[in-house]
Amino acid sequence: MIALYSVATLPQGTPMKPITRAEALKGFFAFTALTTVLAGCAGEGAGTPGAGAPKSKDTVTIDYATYNPLSLIIRKKGWLETVLSEQNKKVEWVKSAGSNKANEALRSGNIDVGSTAGSAALLARANGSPIKVIDLYSQPEWSALVTTKDSGITKVSDLKGKSVAVTKGTDPYFLLLQALKQEGISAKEVTIQNLQHADGRTALDKGQVNAWSGLDPIMASAEVENQDVLFYRNLDFNTYGFLNATESFLKDNPDAAQAIVNVYEYARQWALANTEEATTIVEEESGIKPDTAKLVMERTHLDIDPVPWDKQVQVLKGVGPILVESGDVPSQSDVDQALVSIVDNSFAKKADRAAVEKVQKAVSK
Repeated sequence: MIALYSVATLPQGTPMKPITRAEALKGFFAFTALTTVLAGCAGEGAGTPGAGAPKSKDTVTIDYATYNPLSLIIRKKGWLETVLSEQNKKVEWVKSAGSNKANEALRSGNIDVGSTAGSAALLARANGSPIKVIDLYSQPEWSALVTTKDSGITKVSDLKGKSVAVTKGTDPYFLLLQALKQEGISAKEVTIQNLQHADGRTALDKGQVNAWSGLDPIMASAEVENQDVLFYRNLDFNTYGFLNATESFLKDNPDAAQAIVNVYEYARQWALANTEEATTIVEEESGIKPDTAKLVMERTHLDIDPVPWDKQVQVLKGVGPILVESGDVPSQSDVDQALVSIVDNSFAKKADRAAVEKVQKAVSK
């Protein structure tokens, strides 16, 4: 619809300007938002009781992911169901295979709350997705550059002219781009194969690519099972784990959003105090070996301040230019606008000791 309208308004004989991938992506976000607004407007003023009132949900839809150990623990323990039952709400869990999939689900409205890497959240926000980060669930070293033990690749500069598997729109993708840039290598000098995380490992195993920008726990499994080598690691190029929510959910269901953040904070503290049981849950829920789960938890730093703040924004500022250079975001101004609007830390600030104790009391009944 938008494309037809744009063509129709061009003066006769005016050549159409090619649309870049970033412009098309941003247009899709804008179109999605517009159709959502129009759908909402269709029902306004129709004489129905409570028109314009907040649309409180009976069922909260939230994701879980193997790259977010706290989500696995919360789901396994049933803590969120217990706490939200006090608000007469149910919980629906949806699995995210990667940050890109979580972003897709948030944008489409298939989930209300989803976990991504900070870089992926910035990408979505800069392209018009109405999401806010409301909590931090970890500062993980969940991504690194991986190759087979006999590939001969030992450093980033060895990737020039080689093929690398990676999932675009995720932390491994931005780690790869930053690592290449640091070595003065253009992304065009490397053949990037856009594969979902698990498929990237498979491609490496089969010799279809020379390297893989991996993600835990799949990456840890490759280390343990195949003795694959993490030849480039950089914690600074791994952004924080962001718990994101749609703006509409935060507006219409603030109490539910607060309950979710409270449960996440309880789970973070519980995991720090119960390392062995937490690791076992991650092992069972991810379907990985004990040694792999232990490795994942060692690289998942939970001892953090969970309130999103300037520190995380500063980390994302380093990613911003990469988003523009790679064509994933149209302009730096889009990134800048996202940086000043992506954080809503009001919920995390309220997840204090009293809130955590309230969760503990509820789940201990």
